[in-house]
Amino acid sequence: MSETTTASRFMTTAELAALVRKSPATVRAWRHRGQGPRGTKVGRGVLYRRDAVEAWLQQREEADEIGRRAIA
Repeated sequence: MSETTTASRFMTTAELAALVRKSPATVRAWRHRGQGPRGTKVGRGVLYRRDAVEAWLQQREEADEIGRRAIA
């Protein structure tokens, strides 16, 4: 039985893509180029730790100069 609930510590490529509103192909390209959150190959798929995804999003938010000016 596979666990795909939001309680899972891990996200699939499709779940990550839905979260960031990008295609799974874009998420795979980010991983290939080392631009996305760290993922782990499990069988034929990749799993992303939910806490690593949240940290990656936080880093991107903090690095967004224009976004930070809009808040101030």
